[in-house]
Amino acid sequence: MRPLHRLRPARASLRWKIAALAAVTACLVVAAVGVLVHVWTARDIRGRADAQAFNAVYSAMDVYRRTGTLADGAELDPAALPAALRHPADGDRHTAYDGRVEGNLGPSVWAAQRTGGPGSPVLAVQVNMSNELYGLHRLDVTMTLASLVALAAAAPLAVYGAGLLARRLRRVSETASRISAGDLDARTGPTKGRDEVADIAATVDLMADSLGQRLRTERRFTADVAHELRTPVGGLLAAADLLPPGETEDLLRARVRDLRGLVEDLLEISRLDAGVEQPVRARVPLGAVVSEAVARTGFDTEVSVGEVIDTEVTVGEAPGAGDATTVETDPRRLERIVSNLVVNAHRHGAAPVEVTVEGRTVVVRDHGPGFPADLLLHGPRRFHTGATERGSGHGLGLTIALGQTRLLGAELRLDNAPDGGAVATLRLPA
Repeated sequence: MRPLHRLRPARASLRWKIAALAAVTACLVVAAVGVLVHVWTARDIRGRADAQAFNAVYSAMDVYRRTGTLADGAELDPAALPAALRHPADGDRHTAYDGRVEGNLGPSVWAAQRTGGPGSPVLAVQVNMSNELYGLHRLDVTMTLASLVALAAAAPLAVYGAGLLARRLRRVSETASRISAGDLDARTGPTKGRDEVADIAATVDLMADSLGQRLRTERRFTADVAHELRTPVGGLLAAADLLPPGETEDLLRARVRDLRGLVEDLLEISRLDAGVEQPVRARVPLGAVVSEAVARTGFDTEVSVGEVIDTEVTVGEAPGAGDATTVETDPRRLERIVSNLVVNAHRHGAAPVEVTVEGRTVVVRDHGPGFPADLLLHGPRRFHTGATERGSGHGLGLTIALGQTRLLGAELRLDNAPDGGAVATLRLPA
């Protein structure tokens, strides 16, 4: 049987999250290193070109003053000279960056110095950086390709490493899910490594041991109490039969019957908890079994089987023949489930109580305040009725119904109807 409420696994696997994080981190590192290398190289190229132009102007000015000729590519008042260098201070050398690109030339760095006093020509030298910048472009391409290759090689390793971690965590998660579903013998067992995952696995196993021990103690106590009470309760019932007829005898007999029913319920729960019960399966008509179970409760309940609707079943009335749907199940346990659901609906809900049989599904609905939120969240718990507005009781009826449902391999869902009332849906296995 599927649990009433279960956690849904996350859609994005931890393996791919870790792999994606590693890939993003690698990309950020590669991008940061690439930007730093590019900026540092560009500045180095600019600095060397600036120093080369500065020194070239010094050499060309020395030759020009001695021989009156231009050397080292120097020019006087060139037309392409940047405006910032057209009026340099007398005797000072200055440099400026020129970002223009003409054909294969540019960008470049200019250096200029006035040849004499004010109004004298300006001697200038241009140092082209196109070759160096082309080399920087090739360096960028090379680094990009190398980064992509490294990322392509690192990504599978990251996925593989993340997969190892995810598998170990998934194993712990599956163990915890089995424990929450009632398998108290589930254990993760020894795990590789001495890290946080191994600590979590060991903690889950220790938790399961402690939880199993507490539950076994509780079940043993319940079974012992029920067995010890069975004999004195039987004696009380026999003694009540010896009382003279009257109101006192009727009241005492009713209370003793209630006490005996409680003891029998506790014994049934203890047997279900111990796992000693085994279903005796047979092919039976579902509609007829449900109708019979409803009739035996002694409550007026509307039963709908297949196409037959609003058929009222009362005490002493023969159950309907039902539809032709047959199921392979334990009819005694199926009757127990249906009767508990119907009795719970009458005691803690409000009329009308409706039972619908459709295919392999049995729906029991009342028109009371509905199931409390705590019961819908955690499922039925013994000696816990959930809300005072649903009446008093021991909280054992739904607990027994759920235990018998698990034994039959069926599914029991508890919900509230949109327009009010509690809805219990029993689905038998195919």
